[in-house]
Amino acid sequence: MIEDILKYNAQFVAEKKYEKYATTGQPTRKLAVLSCMDTRLTELLPKAMGLRNGDAKFIKVAGGTMLSPYDSVIRSLLVAVYELGCEEIMVVHHSDCGLCHLEAQHFIDLMKQRGVSDEALAEASKHVDLENYLSGFEDIEEDVRRIVTAIQHHPLMPRQFVVRGFMIDSYTGELSEVK
Repeated sequence: MIEDILKYNAQFVAEKKYEKYATTGQPTRKLAVLSCMDTRLTELLPKAMGLRNGDAKFIKVAGGTMLSPYDSVIRSLLVAVYELGCEEIMVVHHSDCGLCHLEAQHFIDLMKQRGVSDEALAEASKHVDLENYLSGFEDIEEDVRRIVTAIQHHPLMPRQFVVRGFMIDSYTGELSEVK
C-alpha cells in the first residue's frame, strides 16, 4: 500500500495537483475541531460542516476524546488557540463509534494475540493506567459534555472562549448539538 501511495504522490506533485489546496497554516475560520479518527468522517465531517481545506484545524484521535487534562489533545487545542488564532472549538463525536463500550481487556487480548508480551504490558502499566488508557466510554453524549467542560475549565485555556459539543450522524452527516 505504501509503495502505491508513493507512486501516486510522485504523479500528484509532477502534475501540480497540489495547487488547488494551497493555503496558509492559519485556519481562515479561526476554528478548531476535535473529532474521531473514524474513516467515515474523513471527508464527510468537513463537507457536512461546509469547511474547505485551510478553514479549520482538525484534531483527530480515537473516539475524539481526551484521556487527561494534559494529553496531546489539549496540547493541540492550546496550539490552535494561542499559536494559530482559533477562537472557537467544536467537539464532534459520531454515531456508531467503535470506542463506545470498548473494554481494555479486549485490546489487551488483541495485543497478546499479535505477540505483545506480559512483560511489555507490565512495563506499559508503569507509565499509564492501562484500564483507563485502553477503555472507551459508555455514553457518547456524556463524553462530549465531559470534554467540553474540561476544555472550558482548563487552567491554560483563555476565559470567555467558545467551546461547543456536537454529534454527527456517521451516515447522513447531520449535526446535532449536545447540551
